[in-house]
Amino acid sequence: MEIIKKIFQDKFAKAAFIVLSILYIVIIFADFIAPYSAKYSNRELSYAPPSQIYTINEQGKLSRPYTYNYIREYDEGLMQTVFKEDRSQKYYLKLFNKGEKHRILGIIPTHRHLFGVENGGELHILGTDINGRDVFSRLLFGGRISMTVGFLSLLIVFPIGLLYGGISGYFGGIVDMLMMRFAEAVMAIPSFYLLIILAAILPSGMTSVQRFALIVVILALIGWAGFARVVRGMVLSIKEEDFIQAEKLIGASKLRIITRHILPQTTSYVIIAMTLSVPSYILAESGLSFLGLGIQQPDASWGNMLKEAQEFTNILYRPWLLTPGGLIFIAVLSFNLLGDAIRDFLDPKSEVRR
Repeated sequence: MEIIKKIFQDKFAKAAFIVLSILYIVIIFADFIAPYSAKYSNRELSYAPPSQIYTINEQGKLSRPYTYNYIREYDEGLMQTVFKEDRSQKYYLKLFNKGEKHRILGIIPTHRHLFGVENGGELHILGTDINGRDVFSRLLFGGRISMTVGFLSLLIVFPIGLLYGGISGYFGGIVDMLMMRFAEAVMAIPSFYLLIILAAILPSGMTSVQRFALIVVILALIGWAGFARVVRGMVLSIKEEDFIQAEKLIGASKLRIITRHILPQTTSYVIIAMTLSVPSYILAESGLSFLGLGIQQPDASWGNMLKEAQEFTNILYRPWLLTPGGLIFIAVLSFNLLGDAIRDFLDPKSEVRR
């Protein structure tokens, strides 16, 4: 709780904490907040622009928010498909609108969504993609993958790195030498190229869930080595402390000394490293999905959604497709700001104190 108090004393760390909290709350309740399900698709609205929401009616008076449906037409002069509003019918926005059935938190069944429009209306506040899928809804569902891959990787990286580095540093000698040489060999593996090779040899029938799990495991099994080396260096100095020598004299087992007395002394570094490691995993997953090596369509992640925006015409005429890139930037920046603040609070050697 002391860390939280100090975070809120720093305006940048406070802003980052609030932004990340909002992002995670939104993706947790994505089924309820999103107006459409992850499987929704309307091919007639392929690349439809964001819906215009009006609060002033034709008489110039304040009105309940409403929108119009789009009509898809082919413009012979422009030689391209254009969308025009069908002004013949208004569709009013509604809170707790009845829509597709879903389960809140995967438990509570309901037809209600946070917002939507009346029956027969279409609401796409960030437009649609090439398959007529709602970009806003897919952003929320895609965030579940992009924003959780880092924490899932850490569940593998940090236990392995802590125990491996702790054992290596505590025993020293030939054990330390052999363990560190193995860790260095793991660090030398080019993870990006390894993932490319695996993507080429994996069965094409793998589901996105299986690919997601594979990405998490591979990133974790490669990423633990660098963390273990730092822990090992900390353990080498901690094991010479008087309280560790006292534990040895009273006959405490080596495993007990490592897990109960040495590794807890690295807590500050572990918290800092975890916070600063998450952005790298978010970027890794997004990059792999962007290249087609990660989460596959029709499942969404911010990386494979951004892939669609790489075409020059989409950048010029459909800028709403760039939204996933903005969210990746905001999430990574927030984690870095938060990690820097926590480092300054917990690192006794830091010269910058907030």
